[in-house]
Amino acid sequence: MKIEQQNIGNNGSINVGERESKLRNVVCGPMRWLKMLASQLHWSYVFGLVSVYGINQGFGYSLGRVATDYYMKDVQKVQPSKSQALNTITRIPWIIKPLWGILTDVVPINGFHRRPYFILAGVFGVVSLLFISLRSNLHLYLALFWMTNIKCCNGDCGYLMPLNLLHWSTSWFLHEWHLSSSCWLQGKAMWRTMKCSNVWRPSLYMYISLALGFDIQEGLSYWFTDSNDGSLFAQETVGFILSIGPIGSILGVLLYNLVLKDHPFRSLFWWTQLLFALSGMFDLILVLRLNLKFGLPDYLFIVVDEIVSQMIERLKWMPLLVFNTKLCPHGIEGTFFTLLMSIDNAGLMTSSWLGGILLHVLKVTRTEFGNLWLAVLVKNVMRLLPLCFLFLVPKGNQKTFKLPNEIMGEDSENENLINSANSL
Repeated sequence: MKIEQQNIGNNGSINVGERESKLRNVVCGPMRWLKMLASQLHWSYVFGLVSVYGINQGFGYSLGRVATDYYMKDVQKVQPSKSQALNTITRIPWIIKPLWGILTDVVPINGFHRRPYFILAGVFGVVSLLFISLRSNLHLYLALFWMTNIKCCNGDCGYLMPLNLLHWSTSWFLHEWHLSSSCWLQGKAMWRTMKCSNVWRPSLYMYISLALGFDIQEGLSYWFTDSNDGSLFAQETVGFILSIGPIGSILGVLLYNLVLKDHPFRSLFWWTQLLFALSGMFDLILVLRLNLKFGLPDYLFIVVDEIVSQMIERLKWMPLLVFNTKLCPHGIEGTFFTLLMSIDNAGLMTSSWLGGILLHVLKVTRTEFGNLWLAVLVKNVMRLLPLCFLFLVPKGNQKTFKLPNEIMGEDSENENLINSANSL
């Protein structure tokens, strides 16, 4: 059997033996990728990547979601539609991510652009958590302020003190070079790129596909725990179900890398959006109690629903993320990718806001869930509408799609602009 060959060049590329199976490539690929990052950047970068995104956001998201749901429902006593709308406010820091990126690029602290901001984010995150946890009678809008501050400082790490301390401690190991940049030049380069039709058209589609998702998760969460007709799950049960869901995300990533990654973007968006709409029917079956008529208990049905839904959601997100990387020109890759992700987050915020309006219009409250099935049905139908906008997405795949020649020509100008600013 041919021995696997792995060469890490100066450009960070990795060559793997031809006879390596796809499954082995998927399993070993992340380790090779982390090794490449450590060799090209620094081991502290890999440590920070795993700590902040793997543990902080990955582990903290599931537990933080349970904490926030019960905090809004049991402590603040708000209606599901209002809770859904208030959650959109906490997403605002994710929409202005390009401003944070530009701020850290152009305003160094003691000559560093990243480490001091990591430290400040960890400190402010811990302070915000202390205010929420130690004040049981905290006013709703003051609590909302501190919750938004937590998202601003630590993203989706949730409301867990150890994870915020991990975020803070990571900064002390982060190796960083002294760099400088220009806010005006970065903004000019991003605007020049965004005006290209091959960039703004797919960006518009990604916003529409996410905005029309109609997030009504708060209404379903209240139904799981409060309704006499619902499942009446305990907090521990809800937390366990959400902790099982990431298995579906892992399966989605593996399926995409093994089978789907070379398919055209437009075809991928079509099928994943269709599956995304169909997966919402699980919620309709659950709310109408049809699963009990088929002899499927709520607990088993919801666990399967959570795994399948997260797998399909990950299949929907993977081509979006890959396509975003293809839209980033040379010289401003990091800042422009942040801009594209902020557009996606704006779509998620719009989805949550529209979902709150839908729950309010249908009069879904803490104790009245008679129209919840209709809200679920409307949500699933709205998820089909983005299929009408697929003409905005180019037909190429991740290997064939490239930015047009005029943008590629201006890419070198973008890079020269940024490099000249860095040399000042």
